[in-house]
Amino acid sequence: MTASGIEAVFLTTHNWGAAAKFFTDLGFELDFETDHSSGRLRAPSGGPYLFVAEVPQDQEPQTQVVLRVAAEGAAGVDFTDTHYGTREAVVQDPDGREWTLQSVGA
Repeated sequence: MTASGIEAVFLTTHNWGAAAKFFTDLGFELDFETDHSSGRLRAPSGGPYLFVAEVPQDQEPQTQVVLRVAAEGAAGVDFTDTHYGTREAVVQDPDGREWTLQSVGA
């Protein structure tokens, strides 16, 4: 299995509106906003997208980097379909950090 780059950065926040404004002030463009305080933003120059989702105050905001991998050649990795239309798997590196892999291709 070979990673071909960073697909996305997922962020959680306590204030979707403030977070969206922060990133759009930095030049990101809002691709879409959901009806549950989240949305996807892209830099005009391309690169990974940001997906930001609001979480309750009792949850600490988190950052997750999603790596892009080819669907073929991912033997031993169990991908699952997500409710938002992608196929993803979570793996651990030697230090125990979890990485999300997003499958591309057939």
